[in-house]
Amino acid sequence: MDERTVSPHTRPEETQLDASLRPRTWDEFVGQASVKETLRILIAAARARDETLDHILLYGPPGLGKTTLAHIIAAEMGVNLKITSGPAIERPGDLAAILTNLRRGDVLFIDEIHRLSRPVEEVLYPAMEDFALDIVIGKGPGARNIRLNLPRFTILGATTRLALVAAPLRDRFGAVFRLDFYSPLELAQIIRRAARLLRTAIDEGGIAEIAARSRGTARIANRLLRRVRDYAQVRADGVITREVAREALALLDVDELGLDDLDRKVLRTVIEKFGGGPVGLETIAASLSEEGDTIMDVVEPYLLQLGFLDRTPRGRVATRRAYEHLGLPFPEDKAPQQPALF
Repeated sequence: MDERTVSPHTRPEETQLDASLRPRTWDEFVGQASVKETLRILIAAARARDETLDHILLYGPPGLGKTTLAHIIAAEMGVNLKITSGPAIERPGDLAAILTNLRRGDVLFIDEIHRLSRPVEEVLYPAMEDFALDIVIGKGPGARNIRLNLPRFTILGATTRLALVAAPLRDRFGAVFRLDFYSPLELAQIIRRAARLLRTAIDEGGIAEIAARSRGTARIANRLLRRVRDYAQVRADGVITREVAREALALLDVDELGLDDLDRKVLRTVIEKFGGGPVGLETIAASLSEEGDTIMDVVEPYLLQLGFLDRTPRGRVATRRAYEHLGLPFPEDKAPQQPALF
């Protein structure tokens, strides 16, 4: 999954470069206007009252700026940002160690918060609600409970799967925001800024071409820009034009809508193997030897956004637009077969 150029997940070797392109202020952060404005109001109110910020939950497809917002929020509050993830907190003791090292006002960013284990969540509830940590000392009849008071802090959770966040945990967040895909104009602003930081020459045609194939995702836009920059340096004169961008993206097997080979394989599987659906997610994944979570989290959101797939109670169904994009005849448009004559 992480080998895909259009994967919204960050590869380890690109983490440092992604960080260098990350917006650091509200003015640099493009898109998500309503979320950004509401967060600015919450931060201004908390600072005016000299209070810690309420707990915040961000959800939406990967690569839309949840981590970037965490950095900006902490900077605007003038506090430290601690970063971890759900899978990294394996035991309640791991969470306790993190919480007891927080200072007043600190922001603890928990990525993939839906992957916290139930025992860890049980420790997190009183920490979020009462800013206290309940510790059990000893075992059996002699065990006793000790409550440690914690400084007031802010949990900033991020998830791509809101439905998997336990209801008791979700209810403890004072504000829940959804991040949406970016428009082509917003992506163009992001690419223009990144090209300036990378000192890459690019014209408006090149910007528009990369933006159109970025799947509505800021992280993918920056990644495609870097790959096209490499191509322009080696195969062109170093300037990214529309034609250079098209050639580079064709070499990367990214089509005019941003679909890559895996996206097209998913659509062709639904259409050619299962008659256009409905077909279950796990059946699609098994047919492609992929993980179901990969299909659901990485491939499906954009195909749904394009209107290429429908989710129904019986499974996934390919739409007319998917057939047209692949150049396949839609079932209703096929000529009726003549009955056999005996």
